[in-house]
Amino acid sequence: MLIPPPLSLYVHLPWCVRKCPYCDFNSHQARGALPFEGYVDALLADLDHDLPLAWGRTVHSVFFGGGTPSLFPAAAIDRFLQGASARLRFAPGLEITLEANPGTAEHGRFEDYRAAGVNRISFGIQSFDDGCLRRLGRIHDSAEAEAAVKLAQDAGFGNLNLDLMYALPGQSPAMAEYDVARAAALAPAHISHYQLTLEPNTVFAARPPQDLPDDDLAWDMQERCQALLAAAGYRQYEVSAYARAGRECAHNLNYWRFGDYLGIGAGAHGKLTLGSEQSILRRWKLKHPAAWLAAAGGATAIGGDERVAESRRPFEYMLNALRLLEGFRLDAFEARTGLPRAAIAEPLAMARARGWLEADEERILPTALGGRFGNDVIQLFLEASGPGHRVRPTHDT
Repeated sequence: MLIPPPLSLYVHLPWCVRKCPYCDFNSHQARGALPFEGYVDALLADLDHDLPLAWGRTVHSVFFGGGTPSLFPAAAIDRFLQGASARLRFAPGLEITLEANPGTAEHGRFEDYRAAGVNRISFGIQSFDDGCLRRLGRIHDSAEAEAAVKLAQDAGFGNLNLDLMYALPGQSPAMAEYDVARAAALAPAHISHYQLTLEPNTVFAARPPQDLPDDDLAWDMQERCQALLAAAGYRQYEVSAYARAGRECAHNLNYWRFGDYLGIGAGAHGKLTLGSEQSILRRWKLKHPAAWLAAAGGATAIGGDERVAESRRPFEYMLNALRLLEGFRLDAFEARTGLPRAAIAEPLAMARARGWLEADEERILPTALGGRFGNDVIQLFLEASGPGHRVRPTHDT
C-alpha cells in the first residue's frame, strides 16, 4: 500500500533582477515595483485551494525558491509564514530556507528574515571569479558575494548553503578549486557544487558560450573539487550536495527520498500521496506571474494535474533516490510507490550485473561506477516503465 511520506511546502517567488543566460527556472525579470502584498495574498489563496490535499498532515520543511526570493521584504515573508502556519501544522524547529542573491543583500535585512522564521539561507554564489561571474550574467561580484555571506552570519544564520558551479566558460581546474577553497573558507554548513549544463530554452542553449571545458576537463574539475570538499570536512551525500555532519538539507532530502510537497506560487510543482485513493498526484500551477495572480485561489490557477501511473513510479522513484549516496531501502520503495519490490527486480539485476548498483537484503546503493554513469542506471528503469513517460521537476538547492 501507498503510505503518505513526510510533507514539505515549496513556495515559488518568480521575479529576479535579471534573467541569467543559463537559467531554465520559471523566473521573470522584475520591471517596476513588484506586487509583494498582492503576491502574498495570492500565495495564501493558492494554499487554501490545495489544503484539502494535505488535511491533518505535518509540514517538515519550507523552501522559498525562485527567481530571487530575497527581493521580497522580510515583512512579506513573515506574513506568509504566519498565514501558512495558521493553516498547516508546522513541525517544531522545521527547516525554513530562503534563496538569496548576493546582489540583493542589504545590511539589516537578514536579521529581519531570521525574526520572520527563516533559519536557512541558500546563496547563489556560482563563482568567486569576477570574470566567470560576468560570463554567467550574474549581478554580483566576488566581494559582494563574500560580504553577503558574512552579513547573514553576523545576523545569526548558522545554516547557510553556498551554490557553486563548475565547467564554466574559460574556467580551468585550478579556477574551480579556487572557488571551492573560497567557499570553504567562509565555513558554511552546506555547499552545492553543480556542473554548468546548457538547458533547452535558455540563452546559452541558443548561443553557447565560447571556451566551455570538454567532458574530460569537467570530470577532472569534479574529482579535484570533491577531494577539496572532503578535506575541508564536507561529506558528499548526493550527486551535487556536500554538508557538515548533520547539516544536510532536510527539504531536498525529502525530494530525493520521494517525499511529498505542496507547491504554491507561479509555476510551482507539487507531489501528493493520496492514501484514501491509493494514488500519487502531481500538480503544477500556471507559469506566468500575471496569469497565476489573476487566477490564484481557484481551479483555473492549476496548470495541470496528473496521476502517476503505477508503471512509471519505479522510474520516478529511482530518478530521485539514486541521487543519494545512501541509496534506498526496499521497504521505503514499497511504501513510497505502493508496489512490491518484485516490480524492480529485472532492472535492478541488470544494474548489479553491470557493477552500477550493489545490494544487501534491504538496501540498494550506487557504486562509484554507478555514480559516474547515473543517467545510464536511470535509463534502465525508464525502459522498464514503458514508452511515453515524462517527469515533472522538483526544486532543489
